Amino acid sequence: MLLIAACTAVESASPSHGLPDTSFVAASPTSPGATPPTMLELARQKIQHVVVIMQENRSFDAYFGTYPGADGIPMNANGKPSVCVPDPAKKTCVRPYHDTNDIQVGGPHAVGSAIADIDGGRMDGFIAQAESGKKNCNDLLNPACSRAGIDSMGYHDRTELGNYWHYADDFVLQDQMFEPNASWSLPEHLFMVSEWSAVCDVDDDPTSCKNNVNFPNIMPNSGLANANEVANPNYAWTDMTYILHAQHVSWGYYVFSGTQPDCQNGEETCAPVDQNADTPGIWNPLPYFSTVKQDGQLGNIKSMTSFFTAAKNGRLPAVSWVVPSHDVSEHPPASVQAGQAYVTGVVNAIMQSPDWPTTAIFLAWDDWGGFYDHVPPPSVDENGYGLRVPGLLISPYAKHGFIDHQTLSFDAYSKLIEDLFLGGQRLDPATDGRPDPRPDVREDAAILGDLLKEFNFNQPARPPDILPTTWTLPPGA
Repeated sequence: MLLIAACTAVESASPSHGLPDTSFVAASPTSPGATPPTMLELARQKIQHVVVIMQENRSFDAYFGTYPGADGIPMNANGKPSVCVPDPAKKTCVRPYHDTNDIQVGGPHAVGSAIADIDGGRMDGFIAQAESGKKNCNDLLNPACSRAGIDSMGYHDRTELGNYWHYADDFVLQDQMFEPNASWSLPEHLFMVSEWSAVCDVDDDPTSCKNNVNFPNIMPNSGLANANEVANPNYAWTDMTYILHAQHVSWGYYVFSGTQPDCQNGEETCAPVDQNADTPGIWNPLPYFSTVKQDGQLGNIKSMTSFFTAAKNGRLPAVSWVVPSHDVSEHPPASVQAGQAYVTGVVNAIMQSPDWPTTAIFLAWDDWGGFYDHVPPPSVDENGYGLRVPGLLISPYAKHGFIDHQTLSFDAYSKLIEDLFLGGQRLDPATDGRPDPRPDVREDAAILGDLLKEFNFNQPARPPDILPTTWTLPPGA
């Protein structure tokens, strides 16, 4: 019987830079006496690049609530929404409605608002939270902010989201994708790269870290005079790049230059903060991780120009995370159309790349942004999950027009990356060589679905599906 070895991606200066070792050969199911390869063995042969594109602040119902076949907004026999969410200010209720506006507001979306929106599973706190959010904010990116003109119950459809819905038609739509914890942008991005959100009392000491999914960027024991002041956080717990680097797997974290969202201290006003590959922040937390600095990996945090160059030259790393600037993030009050055009540009670049035949693209939105969703999040552990967000798989081996009803979160991305490139190594303090006191190993949660079920590795690699976009990469991005 032919043994199938776990593959890893090995960095080198050769044309195979960043690609998994494909020197092993799976037994052919047509060979006499051969054992057919497993889905994971096929995936290790076919998928050499995983790209996670993370957009901002939209619930599943807000974007795909009326997509045919999906677990969308409950409708009555007449095809009208059957749910109605209380509006305390007007002493009435509001049903979900088609909102054609390109600019929306959403609502508060920190931990307290998530709890109130969910309301014990009743999913009826959205309007009340929007009405009670901080008003007259100079910066609506603050997760505690709201403003006049409540639109939390508004949803878009194919009219506004033609390209996103086309990806769902042609590839895979995930209708049970939940943010990994019930909070705002920073904790979600921390979970995306490390499976945890915490604060650490001692710099570079992972054993000093304590669970925190609200404001992990505020050091509780920093001695600052004002509790809302922010010290440069030190994220000392173990992140995904640590085990990627240890097993010589190439990675890149690509940051769109511009401005970042959300006042870092939770206040209602703050000046715009510049964002680029060299500036740690809400959407770019990796420079604050001890492991990234100690491993000499800060250079793997790069510009979007670097991403497009790597794609064009067929030099994408094994693992890529792609984060936007505010203007193209879809984070209210950013334009939905600008965000969709940008994402289309990124996807087109990958499809036109020599790496397309071996790539899996995962597109998601980091949190619900205060927008209505009707599905109560399942309880996994003390941290999550949070509310439901849109999720898509785009790949030459993705099933065609498939709606995945498995329970998923961003933990599923980490699990797939670990299975493809790391021989199944987990971010597990007991085995990763760098103990921290995280509550559990999220990738192994019994409820978490298997992303491999979204692929068909027996089909020929599908050709690119280039969609129209008005977006072009600006200089200096």
